Amino acid sequence: QVQLVESGGGLVQAGGSLRLSCAASGRTASSYAMSWFRQAPGKEREFVAAINWNGMHTYYADSVKGRFTISRDNAKNTAHLQMNSLKPEDTAVYYCASPGSSATTAQAISMGVIRMANWGQGTQVTVSS
Repeated sequence: QVQLVESGGGLVQAGGSLRLSCAASGRTASSYAMSWFRQAPGKEREFVAAINWNGMHTYYADSVKGRFTISRDNAKNTAHLQMNSLKPEDTAVYYCASPGSSATTAQAISMGVIRMANWGQGTQVTVSS
């Protein structure tokens, strides 16, 4: 079992930036793809970004492509989501998630065909207009 803890959320004006972090503990997370999802009020949770185990491949939702960057530091068992040019529609609770199998690719996560096994508690991001 892995525990995921997000941090870095907050309130920012439109056009601003935030950097979210996800710390993994309970097992060595470096062999697993990592991902970010978000859920806005009244909406279903949606995929944001994913990165494979060695950081060589990344995938993004069309709505954040070119503005958000996912990265990871396997030495520290952490993943990050750099969010630039934020828009009010980016307002949501952001969740870090990891799959149950090290064979799961970031591409598979981006396609929505994989159910994540581990979730963080979420961090609120609010973008004011």
